Amino acid sequence: QVQLVESGGGLVQPGGSLRLSCAASGFTLDYYAIGWFRQAPGKEREEVSCISSSGGSTTYGDSVKGRFTISRDNAKKTVYLQMNNLKPEDTAVYYCNVPNLGVWGQGTQVTVSS
Repeated sequence: QVQLVESGGGLVQPGGSLRLSCAASGFTLDYYAIGWFRQAPGKEREEVSCISSSGGSTTYGDSVKGRFTISRDNAKKTVYLQMNNLKPEDTAVYYCNVPNLGVWGQGTQVTVSS
């Protein structure tokens, strides 16, 4: 079964950090680029970050540059999103995606609030 499962979300204070994980199964992860997206209530889904299959190339949305870092461990079949200096506007459900397969996870909730 092709599957992505996000984890690591939760409630944090502004300025805090979280590390999200996206665990893959049912396919060869190291063949594919992986993206992180987020969607807040009432807003459209936006791209947060993307990493190439080898991990050698990364992209970030303007709103998270300098604060978020994407990485991957193909041996563990997992992609990570380290989120530092979190802001209330980062509150959203975060999803991982395999664009070339059209596969999405179910998402993990991140809430940044004092």
